[in-house]
Amino acid sequence: MNRLVKQRIERLASKGPKNVLAGGLKGIEKESLRVLPDGKLSDSPHPERLGSAMTNQFITTDFSESLLEFVTPAQANTWEALRVLCEIHQFTYERIGDELLWVTSMPCVMADDASIPLARYGSSNVGRMKTVYRNGLGLRYGRKMQTIAGVHFNYSLPAHFWPAYLELEKSSLGLDEFRSDAYMGLVRNFRRFGWLVLYLFGASPALCKSFMGDAETDMQEFNENTHFEPFGTSLRMSDLGYSNSTQARLRISLDSLDEYVNDLSCAICTKEPEYEKIGIKVDGKYLQLSANQLQIENEYYSPVRPKRVAKSGERPTAALTRGGVEYVEIRSLDLNVFDPVGINQNAMRFMEAFLVYCVLHDSPPLDEQCWRDIANNHGATARYGRDPEFKLLRDGKEVLLQDWAGEIIDDVREIAEIIDRGDDSNTYVQAVDAQSELVGNPDATPSARVLDEMRQAGTGFFHFAMSCAKSHKEYFSALAGLEGERLKVYSDEATKSLETQRQIEQSDEIDFDEYLKQYYSEQGCCD
Repeated sequence: MNRLVKQRIERLASKGPKNVLAGGLKGIEKESLRVLPDGKLSDSPHPERLGSAMTNQFITTDFSESLLEFVTPAQANTWEALRVLCEIHQFTYERIGDELLWVTSMPCVMADDASIPLARYGSSNVGRMKTVYRNGLGLRYGRKMQTIAGVHFNYSLPAHFWPAYLELEKSSLGLDEFRSDAYMGLVRNFRRFGWLVLYLFGASPALCKSFMGDAETDMQEFNENTHFEPFGTSLRMSDLGYSNSTQARLRISLDSLDEYVNDLSCAICTKEPEYEKIGIKVDGKYLQLSANQLQIENEYYSPVRPKRVAKSGERPTAALTRGGVEYVEIRSLDLNVFDPVGINQNAMRFMEAFLVYCVLHDSPPLDEQCWRDIANNHGATARYGRDPEFKLLRDGKEVLLQDWAGEIIDDVREIAEIIDRGDDSNTYVQAVDAQSELVGNPDATPSARVLDEMRQAGTGFFHFAMSCAKSHKEYFSALAGLEGERLKVYSDEATKSLETQRQIEQSDEIDFDEYLKQYYSEQGCCD
């Protein structure tokens, strides 16, 4: 039990303003593959009726033309964020014809890498850079891995929290530095405790054999078309999903913002022999942006990122250096197949209270033992986390997941009470209680429910996911169509985004070679 987090919770509850934790900003980025009525990946271009994937603030693409990404603005209330996400789904379904949105994190009917179309962003330098970057990702890690989808949860504590917390902590730091230090503490603790998110919200315990191709696996066979882990939670976040040996060797420090920025910058400037073999520009065609460990900052895979809203043309690390950490991006949430938009308010409210817990908990620097424990706990929970006898490593010693999770959730519930106090409700406490029940009942977790429904239906992963995808499309079709001002918001953005892209393309004054040269000269390298 960590006494410091208890003391901080008690101080906030007794001495903080009533609304000290109320009104933090929440935003969602949700990915979904476009698939054909037979479940195969769509190879059609991004629908023009959805606007420009490069400049539409609500609807963009991730790795592939077929991988849509829906983005909500930051909202103070979870229901507002969910409303916008629901509207974006409605707007999209009405404009993709007979295509479906794949509703699970793991893709299914996959051919070879060449069949996966890269996202295209037009002829501008910035648009070409986005596509070349994605081509590089495909060459480095394989295109199939890039089609795995998830939900990113963006969160910032309310602005009025920071002065109150600084005073309660009696810190001598300036407010901006204090805030950045606290957010970096959150990031470190999310790495320590993020296994809990995989257990509670993981929903990918099975996958199509076609995703694995000819690769060997020690997973069990569910049926002739499906592999699975009996106690798996999130194969998406396991070594079967987002992993590669080069990044496994990278150690990006989280001990301070300066070290984090410096290490990322070093990785962007450091040659990687395996990537040099690929080449950069071969026979006049760009294969990747560079042959360095990272092409750009966003290539670094992490379940959590410290972020700041960047100005136009500003790199993420430059934005952090300019103004410090403004919010965090949580990247380890699976699509919840049981929710039409992939996430619900209970999950968002729990995540908010849990992230506050990560701020308040003691967060010393991460030593080698910590990194080993983190890697073990993350990977093992993803594949075996629902086993009642499953144990995690804490300070190098084994502890039952259920015991450690129970300790954390007890504290998270007290934080939820403080959040609820801000609007005289109990919605956050209810959200935490709902997750608490899952700790004692692994069979009620989303991952367990996926396998249970597959067994009851007597189907493998593909047919289960297809049935859900059709049901979700029917759900949105049954809703009253968007109209009036709500429809106008998304229609106007689609139209405006296409014009904005044309203006960007017409404004280029240098060729792509020079554009990349200038980009990397501005990056700056480590000592």
